[in-house]
Amino acid sequence: MNVKSHHTLDKLLKLYKTESNPKLARRVHAVYLAQEGLTCPEIMKIIGAGRRTIQKWIKRYNQGGIEQLKDKPRPGQPTKLPRQMEQRFCQRIQAGPLEEDGVCVLNGPAIKRLLEREFGVVYSLWGVYYLLHRLGYSCLCPRHTSGGVMCELRAALLLTHQTDPSKKSRFFPQRVAMWSKDTISHRIN
Repeated sequence: MNVKSHHTLDKLLKLYKTESNPKLARRVHAVYLAQEGLTCPEIMKIIGAGRRTIQKWIKRYNQGGIEQLKDKPRPGQPTKLPRQMEQRFCQRIQAGPLEEDGVCVLNGPAIKRLLEREFGVVYSLWGVYYLLHRLGYSCLCPRHTSGGVMCELRAALLLTHQTDPSKKSRFFPQRVAMWSKDTISHRIN
């Protein structure tokens, strides 16, 4: 295989050993082996890539060195919630549930409705979870309660809040933003 000498063998070996991107390190390793004089079948056995893949990497290296071996940015589907509205959305989530939300905890379905009502964007439930994850929110799964005392306490607190909002701070000294995957029957790995 013909390999242009953009870098010395020592430089390629150093790049291979220090590269943090495993895909790029593998490509640099293939170029290093080719520049050492190994044949394509020998490189295939060492690297574990196909003949055409190795030939493509060598061709790209010959055209522009290490820079050509790096992955090109790939365009993806644009987000439904515009990037300039994400900060406002985060502030709204941090504010917690409001009376018009009709819930005491912002979970996935409640946030889905909030996005449709206040931001005019329609997300699937999975899309909501992905958006929250991308924005740095973690999943908090509330424990199941068997009703009884906890349900009565929640109803009493909600009733107190609805009749006299000034008493709210006594029961809720600080707001907690929370979302959960309580409506999904399986976990995301």
